[in-house]
Amino acid sequence: MTRRLMLAIAVVGASAVLAEDLPPLLDGPTTRALSQEISGELAHRNLEELSRHHRMRGSDGFDRANDHIIAQLERYGLASELLRFPADGEIFYGTQRSRPPWFAEFAELWEIRDSGDIRIASWDVMPLRLAQDSESASVTAELVDVGPGTSDDDYAGRDVRGRLVLTSSQPEAVAELAVGRLGVAGILSYAQNQKSAWWKEDESLVRWGHLDTFSDVSTFGFMLSLQEARAFQERLAAGETITLRAEVRAGKKEGAYELVTSAIPGSDRNAREIVYSCHLDHPRPGANDNASGCVAILEIARTLSKLIDEKKLPRPQRTIRFVWPPEIEGTLAFLTGRPDIASRIDAAIHLDMVGGGPETKAIFHVTRGPASLPSFVYDVSQEIGRWVNRQTALLAKTGSSPFPLVELTGGKEPLQAEMVDLTMGSDHQIYAEGSFAIPTVYLNDWPDRYIHTTGDTAENVDATKLKRSAFIAAATGWVLANLDEEDVPRILPLLERNAFRRATGMLERREDLDSNEAALLHRFALAYEQDLVDSIGRFAPLDSAQRERSTRFLTSLSELLRDPAVPAATAAGAVYRRNEAVRGPMTAFGYAYLPDHYGAEKTRALRLLRMARGNEYAYEALNLVDGRRSVQEIRDILSAIYGPVPLDAVEEYLEALESIEVIRKEAVR
Repeated sequence: MTRRLMLAIAVVGASAVLAEDLPPLLDGPTTRALSQEISGELAHRNLEELSRHHRMRGSDGFDRANDHIIAQLERYGLASELLRFPADGEIFYGTQRSRPPWFAEFAELWEIRDSGDIRIASWDVMPLRLAQDSESASVTAELVDVGPGTSDDDYAGRDVRGRLVLTSSQPEAVAELAVGRLGVAGILSYAQNQKSAWWKEDESLVRWGHLDTFSDVSTFGFMLSLQEARAFQERLAAGETITLRAEVRAGKKEGAYELVTSAIPGSDRNAREIVYSCHLDHPRPGANDNASGCVAILEIARTLSKLIDEKKLPRPQRTIRFVWPPEIEGTLAFLTGRPDIASRIDAAIHLDMVGGGPETKAIFHVTRGPASLPSFVYDVSQEIGRWVNRQTALLAKTGSSPFPLVELTGGKEPLQAEMVDLTMGSDHQIYAEGSFAIPTVYLNDWPDRYIHTTGDTAENVDATKLKRSAFIAAATGWVLANLDEEDVPRILPLLERNAFRRATGMLERREDLDSNEAALLHRFALAYEQDLVDSIGRFAPLDSAQRERSTRFLTSLSELLRDPAVPAATAAGAVYRRNEAVRGPMTAFGYAYLPDHYGAEKTRALRLLRMARGNEYAYEALNLVDGRRSVQEIRDILSAIYGPVPLDAVEEYLEALESIEVIRKEAVR
């Protein structure tokens, strides 16, 4: 790092410390009103109700969760609308093939013993025991351990036809081979959780299981804990015969994606909107994932509505909308099925897992949108997150803080939220995808030791954490809903402060690159900062003096960074444009557009997808297709975002998309 840059960062940092009394772009009365009214305890009570329901798409449990959201909105004085999008397995919403609703009426697994049968699993007691998309069956058969069960070698020397198999893999990973080819009668899985420091630590946890919605193989799967599976394995290894009886009444039916939406109307005649997003579906209990995000935005809706009614806050300029869809597939249905709403959205704030307490071992993140979609919105949210970090750290260190943001039934630990770049895995990537290009902030916990397991209970969600995450989201949304030209003079210094932070990270990355890649990274970093300034225009115009200030700052920053020899931009290769009829990413939820249209084997062979972070490279590669950039330019930007990538890997991927008419070639330079 250059000495001049270190001095500049120190000066900006010192000025920031002097301005820490209030969050950026909020005044004292608004900050106090939001911090006092938002209740993590009220949110937690709503969470307790939602976590009682097995909230699978189109199921009775999902309907009951919808009913609770609607009833609470009515109590809070807010009108709601239930949007319905048919789902029959054939209709497409953008790149999402609609998945028919799945239901289960009954499922039990018993071990047959001479001394008396023993029930192992029951849908009524613990619905997470039955793998999603299981089909009806009545089977009594012996159990065979097949290890992973994903290759022919796992079955060598084993007679599995008509048997039940015990596997360490997800049911969907073994169904085609085991059931479809080898005649297995059903699946018992002890698939473990996503890897983290606590992976396999609690052997009593049962993980959520899946079968492929669109597979031609009809079967069922029961989910076991690691503890239960090991007990079976020990008995089988000792030569014991284990006979089980499985009874399942379940299946798919025609239905719909249903989602509740509500709005606080704005005063802006242009009817622009700020959207709060979450996902309501999840197996019971699903407390942090994602009842927490659902109740956080419900609490934000209550808070803002109440404060506006009490005239503690004015009516917002932009409409503030709240949406409770099924994850990803419901959001794609919403954005493609209601283009009238989608076209009005200026920004989205997505909450998915925002209440994890100390027991979950979660790290909270305030996450930026994709680098292909630069927006000052991310900086606003992350600055508010840093402010909450400082307030809560002050409380923990000294016992007092102007804004402690704590609940009587919650903890007092500092928030310690991390401000991070894009991570994938939830509905935010749909809003921000190039088809919709809606700047989206993503608030989330990761890791979480209990995600997708029977341990994700209301007891492990902290009321204080709910309050703090809801405050960050509420403050961000309120700023954006009211932002106009009077706020621009305060946004520019905020962007400049964060430009220094980003410059530090860029310099560290630059040291590990060759001269050409370093130059490309440098050029992208400066262009990104300019694009952040330009993004303000989506909300408010910049005058000539403000643009001149921005130009002077970026020129000075470039000088501080000691420009490497920046080569002229290369514009070689094909230029592609998106097919507007195909909207959405290539991988959605429970369905993937690319392998279905291009071929599974061919997709697995694509070099871009086989790279580390291949999914992110692919997501951004499609986002960067705009009818102007060449393949070379897209490759150079991808390299700046994630690290050097071979040009031919990008060419191959885009040619694959062209072959299935996701994009079309405009020209060759």
